[in-house]
Amino acid sequence: MNARPAREIWDTALGELQVEVNKANYHTWFQKTRGLSFQDGIFTIGAPNTFVAEYLEKNQSSLIEKVLTGILRAPVRVAISVDNGGTAAVPERAELPLFNPKYTFGSFVTGGSNQLAFAAASQVAENPGQNFNPLYIHGASGLGKTHLLHAIGNEAVQHHFSALCVSAEQYTNELVNAIRGKTTEEFRNKYRSVDILMLDDIQFLSGKEQTEENFFHTFNELHSNGRQIVVTGDRPPKAMPHLKDKLLSRLEWGLVTDLQPPDFETRMSVLQAKAKRDGVEVGPDVLEYLALQIKENMRALEGSLNRVIAYSKLLRTMITPEVAARAIDSIANKAPQLAPVTPGLILEAVAGSFQINISDIKGRRRDENTVLARQVCMYLLRQETDSSLTAIGKELGGRSPATISYAYEKMSDAINNDPQLRRQVFNIQQQIHSSRAV
Repeated sequence: MNARPAREIWDTALGELQVEVNKANYHTWFQKTRGLSFQDGIFTIGAPNTFVAEYLEKNQSSLIEKVLTGILRAPVRVAISVDNGGTAAVPERAELPLFNPKYTFGSFVTGGSNQLAFAAASQVAENPGQNFNPLYIHGASGLGKTHLLHAIGNEAVQHHFSALCVSAEQYTNELVNAIRGKTTEEFRNKYRSVDILMLDDIQFLSGKEQTEENFFHTFNELHSNGRQIVVTGDRPPKAMPHLKDKLLSRLEWGLVTDLQPPDFETRMSVLQAKAKRDGVEVGPDVLEYLALQIKENMRALEGSLNRVIAYSKLLRTMITPEVAARAIDSIANKAPQLAPVTPGLILEAVAGSFQINISDIKGRRRDENTVLARQVCMYLLRQETDSSLTAIGKELGGRSPATISYAYEKMSDAINNDPQLRRQVFNIQQQIHSSRAV
C-alpha cells in the first residue's frame, strides 16, 4: 500500500485507541504518531522520537496489533520507527506541555450531569485557595475529570498562577525515585510550592502507605498556606475504604462533586462540538445514531466519531448512519457474549414501547398506533434476524411476504425522515440488545 492508505488506516485505529486507553496516555503516546506503510502484513508506525517509539513497542504493541487486525480483517504485525514527518527533530525526552491546550473550559460541553463540577472548577481556576478547597471531583472513566483538571491549569496559567497536574501513579513513581536518589527535598519543593496542585485518580494511592502519608503532609502544607488542591477519583471519598481516615477527612473539607453519564442532549452537544472543532460535516442523523449507541462515556463517544470519520475516509464514502454502524461495529462487539435476537424479544420490546399487547400486533387491529407498531416489528425482524419474509409473515399472524417487504421499505424511509420515530426505533433496538447478555 502507498503512504496515504497507511495514514488513513492508522487514523481509523487511533479512533479506536482513544476508546481503549485513557486520555492522558493517548495524548502522551499516540497523538503524534502516524501510519507510514503497510506491506507484507507489517504495519509501520512513525513515532515523534525514540522515547515514544520504545514505550509503544514495549507496552502497546499487542493492543495496536489487535486493533489493526480488527480493522484490516487479517493478521498484522507492528513495527515502530522514529519519524518526525520532515519537521525539526524533537529532543527525545523533551518535556510535554504542562496542560493539554485542547482541554479548556470553552471546549468542555456542559449539561445537567456536570454543571456543578464545571462551575466549581472555573471558580477554583480564577481564585485558587479562596473557595472549595479542596475540590474533589469523582466519576467513572471518560466523563471529563482529566479535561477539567487541564482546563483549570490552562486558565490558571492565564491568570499567572503556578499550577501542577499529576496522576497519583506518577506522584508515587516520582516519590519512589526521589527516595532512591536521595532527592526528596527537590520532590518536596516541586509539589509544595505551587499555587494549585491537582492529583488525578487518587484511588491509585490505596494500599501505598508511604505515598499516602507523603501526600497527606503535602496536602496539609499547601492548605495551611492558602494554596489550592484539586483531587479526582473514581468514587466519593467515603467509598474508598483503603485510604486512611485522616486523608479522607481532608478530602471532604471543601466541595465534593461528581460527574454523571451525560444525557442525550449533552451527548449530542459533545458530538456537534467535536465535529465543528475537527472541521468535518456530519449529518444530525449520524450524530443522533452515535449519541443513542454510546451512552456512558464521553471518551468513547468522541472516539466513536473519530472512528466513523476515519472509516469514511478509508472507504471514500459519505458518512451515513449505515456507515457509522459499520464503523463502530468492532467497538460494539467488545460487549459480553450475546444471545441471538429472537422474534419474541423484538415483539416484547415493540409492544412495550407502543404500550399495546403482542396479541394486538399479531392480530387485525387497524388503529394508527397498532399499525405503526406492527410495521416497526416487521422492520426490526428483517433488520435484526435472519428470518425470511415468509417466516416473518408467519410470526406476525400469517401475513404475506409482499406485505412484509412493503412495510420494511416504508419503515426504512420513515426512519430516515422522521427523527422522533428514528429515536424510538433506536431505543427499542437498545432495549433488545441490552436484554441479550448471557
